[in-house]
Amino acid sequence: MPFNPDKLKKLTSKSNSVRIGGKGSIRRRRKTIRKNLSHDDKRLTNTLKRLNVRDIPAIEEVNLFKDDGTVIHFASPKVQASIAANTYVVSGNAENKKLQELLPGIISQLGPDNLEHLKKIYSSYSNEASENKGDDEDDDVPVLEQNFEDATKEDGDDDDLPELV
Repeated sequence: MPFNPDKLKKLTSKSNSVRIGGKGSIRRRRKTIRKNLSHDDKRLTNTLKRLNVRDIPAIEEVNLFKDDGTVIHFASPKVQASIAANTYVVSGNAENKKLQELLPGIISQLGPDNLEHLKKIYSSYSNEASENKGDDEDDDVPVLEQNFEDATKEDGDDDDLPELV
């Protein structure tokens, strides 16, 4: 039997289509792609139910600190926990923020790991302040040369003031 390359190309192009069953089954025209987002969500909730997680109410914010000085910030998240499985689930809208953006209200949450980042932030602010201080010498308040209280006591002239009745 002689080799026919055209026949081989025709057979290989047909074999690229998807076959579901075995050797005598019908071939599908195209492969259907299903989105299983709801299925994944159901699987996640079933897994969390098996872990026996419970909702933790009244949590206003959650901050996850990264090593590079950024913070993953959740505002009004839904927090669930399973103490026995040592598992915490935080869900909600997450934002990546720098530590400087959250600094005044976040100091109580910082630990010894973030001490280096605080030192860097402090040094950058002090460097900026020292650079700005050299530029603003004209805006300084002048130093008092005399005591004005003593000058008013020496006058002692209360005659010009009207009497209050």
